[in-house]
Amino acid sequence: MILLVLGGMGAFAFLLSRFFEGGGQMAALIWVGGCGLSLALPLLSGAVAFRVFQGITNPLADVMSATEAVADGDLSVRVPESQRGPGEFRRLAGSFNRMVEELDRAENQRRNLTADVAHELRSPLHIIQGNLEGVLDGVYDPSPEHIAATLDETQLLRRLVDDLQTLSLAEAGQLPLKMETVDISELLEDVRTSFSGQAEAAKIELGVELEEEAQEMNIMGDADRLDQVLSNLVANALRYTSSGGSISMKAALTPTGVRVSICDDGDGIPPNDLPYIFDRFWKGDRARHRVDGAGSGLGLAIARQLVQLHGGEIQVESELDLGTTFLIDLPG
Repeated sequence: MILLVLGGMGAFAFLLSRFFEGGGQMAALIWVGGCGLSLALPLLSGAVAFRVFQGITNPLADVMSATEAVADGDLSVRVPESQRGPGEFRRLAGSFNRMVEELDRAENQRRNLTADVAHELRSPLHIIQGNLEGVLDGVYDPSPEHIAATLDETQLLRRLVDDLQTLSLAEAGQLPLKMETVDISELLEDVRTSFSGQAEAAKIELGVELEEEAQEMNIMGDADRLDQVLSNLVANALRYTSSGGSISMKAALTPTGVRVSICDDGDGIPPNDLPYIFDRFWKGDRARHRVDGAGSGLGLAIARQLVQLHGGEIQVESELDLGTTFLIDLPG
């Protein structure tokens, strides 16, 4: 091909020199210049192509190396988001890094969940085992009180297992809901009735406040699951409200449905804890618990999932030592 290029350029130079009536010197100049261009242009094109190829392959190689590291279990790897390469590759690197961060966060949550479940199961199991071994060894008499205490621990285990199952099904979107017409005022009154004895014993006022428009407000939902949400919130409010305090359940219409509020004037939630209260097994400061049997720490996580399954949202407002308000927005 080089010989063909040289020969072709020679013939082209000869024709041009004859056409312009030039001599051999002109033909030689044309031939040299043409050959130089014929060789320089492919070399220049090759250099540009190699540069472009490097700009594509280097960022892609970084992503491939990071992908192999993630496949081997290294979730700490990140792709450098440098300025080299096309903008699409920089966006690819950013998307890859966000994906790995989410995987790392999910893995940490899984490990924490496993540790939390083991911790929550260990205490009641140790108590049950100790009680039964004590009875078998003759240390304890199998009295009704002793058997009742052991039964309480088995019920605690059952509630924990039920809560874990409910939460896992809700997070997977596989929790069946029995959708029907739910009367908001009736729902709140049922919850108040359920906790009236506990509130009276703790000397806490538990009331219901309904806007006039919301007194006959109906929504589509699972009455039992909504009752579970409100019960979890009221139980928490009772736990953190001092004797002589008050808890109110309110309902008001919104442009898209109804807003249910659970308000208390109790301890409140520290600002540093607010981002985590809907996490599994979050219990806050255990020293602040007002009552025993504070629960598994799954109640708020379950409440959020159940509200989201109804197409709603739940949020919290709280000031330390002034009280807490949970706001539930449900579609009409």
